[in-house]
Amino acid sequence: MLDSLTLNKKSIEIIYKTLCEFHEKYLISFGVKLPKLYDSKGKFTKDALVLVYLAYDYPNTRKVSKEELTKFIRGYYPNTNDVQQARHLGAQAGWWIVAGGRDNIVLKVERGSYQLYTLEQPYPGFKNGHRISETDNWEEIKEAYNFRCATCGSQENKPHFHWPATKTILQKGHMNPNKPLINGNIIPQCQKCNRADRNRWVYDEKGRVIKLADGNFVKNFDKEVREVIYRVLYKEFKGKNPYAK
Repeated sequence: MLDSLTLNKKSIEIIYKTLCEFHEKYLISFGVKLPKLYDSKGKFTKDALVLVYLAYDYPNTRKVSKEELTKFIRGYYPNTNDVQQARHLGAQAGWWIVAGGRDNIVLKVERGSYQLYTLEQPYPGFKNGHRISETDNWEEIKEAYNFRCATCGSQENKPHFHWPATKTILQKGHMNPNKPLINGNIIPQCQKCNRADRNRWVYDEKGRVIKLADGNFVKNFDKEVREVIYRVLYKEFKGKNPYAK
């Protein structure tokens, strides 16, 4: 385990300078957000500290547990209970930080740990600074997602993450299949994620399932799950017969 005390002020500033250089060369064009090193009071920001810690000895990065990160941050913010910055720096700010427990392909990282993968590419699926609803041009939509599937992150014309013998082909996917495939309702999905049962789900802009598009699909669930759903709805509607007048 890396002794956090070795990252003194000078070490932090040197690593941050390296981050700035890679950000300027490779990542700024994708809209990746570089956290400020200092806040208005002259203290290191938590985001910068976490990114610096994960970037230690880059490109020879290492797996870091949340507990280790928290211990390091407490050296500057003693009242910190739980460090969430690593996850936010990935999906929200665009840094390719692998989080354990997400069925990762590029690195094997245990649940509750993180590892910086590269400073030369943005986090898969990170959008290039503008919302998908601002464009109805297919090429611009794909570019906004860095030419990756919004759901699994596989890159267009490259081997699929889950089926490496298959070339990734991006297709127009419905965010909500109950609405037309038009501006504001399109996400790029690979041919695997945009499969036949896609009309059963509603996706958000990140390609995540957020609800059912077809209520009848609950019939395909296991009996135990259907019973749970039944109890929830029975309580919500107070046992009212839906066919009663």
